[in-house]
Amino acid sequence: MDSRRSSIYLIIVVSLLAGMITGRDFFFTVAYAFIGLVVFSFLWAWSGVRWLHLRRQTRARRAQVGHFLDELFTVKNTGLLPKLWLEIYDHSDLPGHTASQVVSNLGPRQETSWRAHTLCVRRGAYRLGPLRVVTGDPFGLFQAERRLSATSPLVVYPPTVDIPEFTLPIGILPGGDAVRRRTQQVTTNAAGIRDYAPGDSFSRIHWPTSARKNRLFVKEFELDPLADVWLLMDAERTVHVGSYDSTDPAVLQLLQSTPHGIPPTTEEYTIAATASLARYFLQRDRAVGLISHARQREFIHPERGGRQLTKILETLAIIEARGILTFEQLMSIYANQLPRGSTVVLVTPSTRDGWVTAAHAYTQRGLRIAAVLIDGQSFGGRPGTEENALRLAHLNIPTYIVRRSDDLRVALSQPRV
Repeated sequence: MDSRRSSIYLIIVVSLLAGMITGRDFFFTVAYAFIGLVVFSFLWAWSGVRWLHLRRQTRARRAQVGHFLDELFTVKNTGLLPKLWLEIYDHSDLPGHTASQVVSNLGPRQETSWRAHTLCVRRGAYRLGPLRVVTGDPFGLFQAERRLSATSPLVVYPPTVDIPEFTLPIGILPGGDAVRRRTQQVTTNAAGIRDYAPGDSFSRIHWPTSARKNRLFVKEFELDPLADVWLLMDAERTVHVGSYDSTDPAVLQLLQSTPHGIPPTTEEYTIAATASLARYFLQRDRAVGLISHARQREFIHPERGGRQLTKILETLAIIEARGILTFEQLMSIYANQLPRGSTVVLVTPSTRDGWVTAAHAYTQRGLRIAAVLIDGQSFGGRPGTEENALRLAHLNIPTYIVRRSDDLRVALSQPRV
């Protein structure tokens, strides 16, 4: 394109010089014609990225590993000149996302559309956009581009599986008394009333008090006696093994053939197991909390319902196993914060025996313990998972072992003890 313009400029200069030397009108006519061609080509290219409407429609701002993200793109020519060709580049940072497109012969007031169908292979927070539009003139002299800086966030949740049954000792609070902690959930334990706040359900309005006070009041509830479930996830960097490049086509093909699309690292298997357990217990109307320590502390107080599942999945979507606290240190820090009678599920690939000792101390404090062990040896790490499983068996702690390429549904449904 640069060489073409240089040739045109050379013709214009030579024609003008020849016209001035010879005085013949022919050379000036040639120069003016090529000047007009340059001006026309520049204006055509400039207008090619104007009077253009580009719309991007994403069905949801949340996706999940192993599922597809669908997007619909529509480009409309709102001008009076045709768009001979448009190159539309998408600069989203979602791995494997190919939404770029070439559009040709888009007439005045016409529009065209296309879909992008992308398999989500890596959890995390991503950005959809920006877009860049490139076009040119019919003679190939100029190229113009326009950057559409609008972006939208996308969160890719970790994969989850439907667990048929997860056997563990269920904790019941001593005496069956209500937990003296207010909750947004409707339970059988009414604790009092308060003023209505925007967002409160109408089913919670206490009509007798509202009628007497001439303003709206709602009922408050306390948690019922069923004990909470705490998920303790190990995010220490030194115990996790395995890595992968989500942009490698060979890895993409491997992930499509892997059960549930779980990447082959202990970190991803640990997070997938934790997310699946959270979903399992919340679907059974249990109050679930999450404790972990990666780059920072992750503490989610136990609650019920779909909103709690969303909160846990969003946390697990962006967490990275880069913590410096060992699992036994994490357990020691929160030992006194877990109510007696609670159920605690430990998810770890650690082969140390210190956390097994901490688990035994948990049982002596009246906590019900279950353990999910991610076998790091199957990912190329150190052995020791079987030995820890035997130690837990002697303590009568239900233990599940997950190995690389295991079907997570089966692995989390068959305890070793």
